[in-house]
Order: sequence, then C-alpha cells, then structure tokens
Amino acid sequence: MAEKSKYKRVILKLSGEALAGDKGFGIDPETVESIASQIKDVTECGLEVAIVNGGGNIWRGLSGSSKGMDRATADYMGMLATVINSLALQDALETLGVPTRVQTAIEMRQIAETYIRRRAIRHMEKERVVIFAAGTGNPYFSTDTTAALRAAEVEADAILMAKKGVDGVYDCDPAKNKDAVMFEKLDYIEVIQRKLSVMDSTAISLCMDNKIPIVVFNIDKPGNILRAALGEEIGTLVGGK
Repeated sequence: MAEKSKYKRVILKLSGEALAGDKGFGIDPETVESIASQIKDVTECGLEVAIVNGGGNIWRGLSGSSKGMDRATADYMGMLATVINSLALQDALETLGVPTRVQTAIEMRQIAETYIRRRAIRHMEKERVVIFAAGTGNPYFSTDTTAALRAAEVEADAILMAKKGVDGVYDCDPAKNKDAVMFEKLDYIEVIQRKLSVMDSTAISLCMDNKIPIVVFNIDKPGNILRAALGEEIGTLVGGK
C-alpha cells in the first residue's frame, strides 16, 4: 500500500495539547492510545515514520519566561516536558507491537538514545518509529523548528502538522469568526507574509529552503493521520505539488 502513497518517509508533528485530550493539560492515556493506534496504521502501510512532540500540556517555556523566569531555563524545562510526552507515546506504541526508539537532543542515556542522524535513518529503514525529543537541544527554538530541522536532516518527504480542533489553515481564527475561510493550498512565502498560524517563521523558512511540504490537518478526526500520510487531499497543503 506504500506504493499508493505520495510519501515514503514522514515526520508527524504533535502538539503537547494533542496528548492531553479534553483535559487540556497532562497526559490522557486513552488519547495517547488512540494516536498510537493511528500511527500503527501508517506503519502497516509501509511508510517510515518519525515524530516530534510538543510539551505544552506540561510546560510552556514562553509562558514561564513571560512571568520573569530566565528564558533559557524555561525553554530547557519545556524540552524535558517533550521527553515525558515521548516516553508516554513510546510506551503506547510498543504496547501495540510497534517497535519505537526515542532519541533526545539532550543526552540522557538511561532513558533514551542520544540523537544521531544516521542511526535515526537506519531505525526508520528497519521499520521502527523514531520519536525526536528535547527539541533541538537549544533554547529559543520551538518544536516546530525541531520538526523542520529533523525533516531536512532525515530527508523526510513531508511534515504532517496535527492540529487540535481545526481542519487546516484559515485566513483568520475560526473560533472567533464563523466566516473564516480555510485554505486548501498555500505557498511558504504566503504563510510568512500573512503571518498565518502554521509554524513559526524559522520553521517555515527551513521548510521553504529545503522544499519540504507541510500538511496541516485535524487530529481530532480518527483516521486523519493515515489520510495525511497517504497524501490524500486533507486539510491545508503548504508548498508541495
């Protein structure tokens, strides 16, 4: 079935909030299990999958720094939050029989591998899911930028941006404006110029420079991860053909 897909290797970008379910904070085991089940469906189609998690369900670096905390310290705390989410997702995937490796940008050998590009690629070639944790290992960079950077490094065919509560990218906030219009396709430069909430500008620029398409879709609808991975017309496509 992989032959029918537009892509062979994809990066799935999950927000921390996606793992929290309706609670909005922490980790909801049922939600994590549901996401893991959808990821298993993707691997069973023969696609190679890597994942980048956010950590906003546990801690937001920007929120901490806005309240007086040192920005670098707040960001490092956010990186550790992504490791917690990654271990939870790894456990759910392996419970379903999906071999999974967590690779962290900050060395913590007792619980995860240290990120090595060639090893990550080899894991995917052996049909293992790789979860990239701890961001880029540097403060001031978002997990969006991590997804763009890792996608370029492992030569992923696309980034699948899973959004909670929205079907794609809109010209304004659909929660505040019922007349908001969803885009089916956008150019990278258009996202930057319009300041649309797809990824931050650093991440978008990385994707533009490396010609990595971004599929923005609603994770709340079961089966959407597989549909996005197979290249079906879903949500909003940024870049690509």
